[in-house]
Amino acid sequence: MPSPSEASSSRQSSPGRNESDELASKLDFAEETEDLDQHVENDEAADEASSHAEEVAPREPRSFEELGVIKPLLTALEQMNFHKPTEIQESVIPLALAGKDIIGVAETGSGKTAAFALPILQKLWDEPKGLFCAVLAPTRELAYQISQQFEALGSAIGVRCAVIVGGMDMMAQAVALSKRPHIVIATPGRLNDHLENTKGFSLRYLKYLVMDEADRLLDMDFGPVIDKIVRVLPKDRHTYLFSATMTTKVDKLQRASLHNPARVEVSQRYATVSSLLQHYIFMPLTHKDTYLVHLANELAQNSMIIFTRTVQDSQRLSIVLRKLGFPAIPLHGKLSQSSRLGSLNKFRSGGRSILVATDVASRGLDIPLVDVVINFDIPTHSKDYIHRVGRTARAGRAGKSITLVTQYDVELLQRIEGVVGKKMTEFVVDKEVIMLLKERVAEANRMTAIEMKEDRESGGRFYGTKRSRDDGGRKDDKDRDDDEVEAGVSGFKKGKFSDDRRGGGGGGRRARGGGSGGGGRPGGRGRDMDGGGSRGDSGRSRGRGRGGGRGGGRGGRGRGR
Repeated sequence: MPSPSEASSSRQSSPGRNESDELASKLDFAEETEDLDQHVENDEAADEASSHAEEVAPREPRSFEELGVIKPLLTALEQMNFHKPTEIQESVIPLALAGKDIIGVAETGSGKTAAFALPILQKLWDEPKGLFCAVLAPTRELAYQISQQFEALGSAIGVRCAVIVGGMDMMAQAVALSKRPHIVIATPGRLNDHLENTKGFSLRYLKYLVMDEADRLLDMDFGPVIDKIVRVLPKDRHTYLFSATMTTKVDKLQRASLHNPARVEVSQRYATVSSLLQHYIFMPLTHKDTYLVHLANELAQNSMIIFTRTVQDSQRLSIVLRKLGFPAIPLHGKLSQSSRLGSLNKFRSGGRSILVATDVASRGLDIPLVDVVINFDIPTHSKDYIHRVGRTARAGRAGKSITLVTQYDVELLQRIEGVVGKKMTEFVVDKEVIMLLKERVAEANRMTAIEMKEDRESGGRFYGTKRSRDDGGRKDDKDRDDDEVEAGVSGFKKGKFSDDRRGGGGGGRRARGGGSGGGGRPGGRGRDMDGGGSRGDSGRSRGRGRGGGRGGGRGGRGRGR
């Protein structure tokens, strides 16, 4: 396997060779399907394959000023209450300021965003120019988070950032790029769309490329797209690659993209922090929801993330918990971009204390002060477990994880314990007390099933967010601005999911006033509403019609046909 110097020599001796083809061959990820446990078995081989990278020993803790950070950035760090560099920051910053390409292997929550942002901002201070740096991130939420860090750290030097992700309008993004921001933070697919379709936009003078969460970028099959992006970048750029794990795929990527990199590894692979208490509860599969509700009640004073395996369960459980009085909100890939950001902001601000999420929230996102992580579904890959429980017990704080284990999950639990090297302890619960909740949880599930069926049939927020876009871009979910609607449920407002579902007439674009027992719901203005009688008899009226309410009450106004 050729080293970077050998590859460079080969290119010089064969000037006629197509460099893009060579790069493409190095970035052939089509047959890579390894998971964590395969990687653990092949750990020595992976280390040997990447042994050409310069190993860097960790340094004694120093201040940011001693690392060479300039005064304007020190001021911003002080305002953000960053007083001492973390281990990854202390190792990376001097190397980056010295002009080295860098491979950083560090766990989430280690401070790696500031580790690459500070040197880039310092070089930008010396050489201010537009389109100075591009950062590739695997998810939209992480892209926005990185942008916030750049803007906060660069507040004293006037840094301008643009976030280029799917789910947002291509034209608005093209306008933002035309203003030549200093830092572009993007998901690979949408950045490649702009490189191919946006007139006048290129990265031919880019100085820095950062690939954050590189292992996840490649797990999500972004390899071919990254290949296309790297081909159009200048060869004299600086490249930083950060990853939670050094897999064979990541090693291929760094050999193709980096020049004589310094390698900084500060995390123990697949280890969990000592301040994390890891528990399990064994239960029958049929009572899983009831156990979860009991935990939510017992831990009600804590902020918690409940991880599910599927989008359907994330949506369903968030509604079930809300019907039972818990402040839960969903986060998953079928929500629109504004809803996903809204969910994160509500959880971060304390407006909602329970986040019911798929693994979209398990990596990279900076969600402070998570007291408890609950694994409703035990993850099939051990590395997913590591990243899930890594949402709590961050930055030296204590935290707790509880994994729900059914009769079908014992082997997965044992595998995770083997990889982590630590036995989980049983979380003691009173089973008789839990069974007292059984009927209430069953009723909440029945109501939730009805609600989700209505939402599906009406093409609501959960089932209707994915729409193709005829704007030359990717078919990402369309952004919707709807501040009055809670993320994840079509038309959810306070009181809508009460037990009595028979009052008033519904507002919205197409609501039907009629219903049994005289009912629609109380609602506001809408269009194309069908008028109703005193008992909710459906019928069409001309001009303006009134939706039926209980006993003929006023339910809402709309324009009929």
